[in-house]
Amino acid sequence: MHRTQPTIIPNLWFDGNIEEAVAYYLSIFKDGKVLKTTFYPKTEAEGLAPFQKELAGKVLTIEFEILGMRFIGINAGPEFKFNESVSFMIPCKDQKEIDYYWDALTANGGEESVCGWLKDKFGLSWQICPADWEALLNKPGGFQKMMEMKKIIISAF
Repeated sequence: MHRTQPTIIPNLWFDGNIEEAVAYYLSIFKDGKVLKTTFYPKTEAEGLAPFQKELAGKVLTIEFEILGMRFIGINAGPEFKFNESVSFMIPCKDQKEIDYYWDALTANGGEESVCGWLKDKFGLSWQICPADWEALLNKPGGFQKMMEMKKIIISAF
């Protein structure tokens, strides 16, 4: 059987701001695109729960693609937050690409972490690493150098 879609699509929970989040990611990842948008039902007869009245007809999910990977963002509430136990790695071809993603994803409320990790302004964790990071880590002192960095600087290896 031939599959036309991935078998796993990350579903990201946002606190009522999925449209802002998708616009943000599409502004950073220039190849990105919206694939599909779904909406909450407008009435209880259509399936809207009584406690969801303020969501009637609003965006429920947006399926989008960045760097060839599909995601679904759900427009939910404050119950769940992102944390560092899940992150998305971007293997970068050179320092210029590392700098671009690092600067874009830490801007406007993002946070630097260590070893090439950061959180964007929505709290989603990313690893911005050179594509050949394993080779860099295997150089003498490479692992220690990486542990002392926030943004990875390739020339420091």
